[in-house]
Amino acid sequence: MMNTVTCRKKQKKRWRFPLLFSLLALFALILPCTVFADVTCTPLYRNDADLPEGPVTFRDIFSKPKGERIENVMYKGEPLKDDEILKLAVNNYRYSSLLKQENIIAGKRDWKSYNLADYDALVAEAKKKEEESFYISEITDELFERIKGKSFKDDCTISREDLRYLHVLHKDIDGNVKEGEMIVNQYIAEDVLDILRELYKADYPIEKIRLVDEYDADDEASMEDNNSSSFNFRFISHTNKVSKHGLGLAVDINTLYNPYTKVVDGERIIEPVTGEPYLDREAEFPYKIQKGDLCYKLFTEHGFEWGGDWSDRKDYQHFEMPDSVVETLYG
Repeated sequence: MMNTVTCRKKQKKRWRFPLLFSLLALFALILPCTVFADVTCTPLYRNDADLPEGPVTFRDIFSKPKGERIENVMYKGEPLKDDEILKLAVNNYRYSSLLKQENIIAGKRDWKSYNLADYDALVAEAKKKEEESFYISEITDELFERIKGKSFKDDCTISREDLRYLHVLHKDIDGNVKEGEMIVNQYIAEDVLDILRELYKADYPIEKIRLVDEYDADDEASMEDNNSSSFNFRFISHTNKVSKHGLGLAVDINTLYNPYTKVVDGERIIEPVTGEPYLDREAEFPYKIQKGDLCYKLFTEHGFEWGGDWSDRKDYQHFEMPDSVVETLYG
């Protein structure tokens, strides 16, 4: 029988050889030495995500008193947080005779089955549900009402039919799964969907993916909130040329921590202004995009250029289609 149960870090314990471990614990009381076992647990559910992930590893030091024995708890090679909640799939023996008796379970049993095929079906359904969360659609009338007069301004020269709506999942720095929305040009819709799907699968953190219309199409407000977005119609300053964001051919990721900067007439411009602390690209901080990281690799592999590579200015949040693509599409 298979069960899924909710567990916490300090209580992770999955015995592989109970009799052997019991003997080792006995020896630990007699011998003046440290006896331990390195343990691996799989499969595993993390936070509110539906898909099994793993492994979880930890060291069980038998010579220490109960409650102090578990050390070096790791999830996929990274230290597990004290307050992180996991869902662990175990067989009936471990659930009834070990997990319950040792008070490892923090909550009630979530699911059980006497048939392993039922568990496989549960996992398959979860995978299907996750995959269906990534999709593209045209701009419906209902959606158009949300963007009209905001990102889709009255003087917008791009047609509604040229745009596509993306629905995605993404994870923040703590691994929390969130739903995201983005509007892009139809030309890059499939590429951006693939990129965001791969970033999600790799646990690459993106804090927010919301339509800029939730900020009344105010770029500064959106960037200060570390929002990732694409389409927002506007002309390039002092020209009648539409910007690449205005065409939906540029994407900004984790905007607060990857600001735009340029020196004009001896004065440094920073957007958003609250992004100044993150101009030091040698410093360590969350959500930073670096040349060669997964976000950079995926976008550039799909034909985007990165603003962090520019010499006359830096736009670390920004990925855009080359000018040749704009010329081909819009002349």
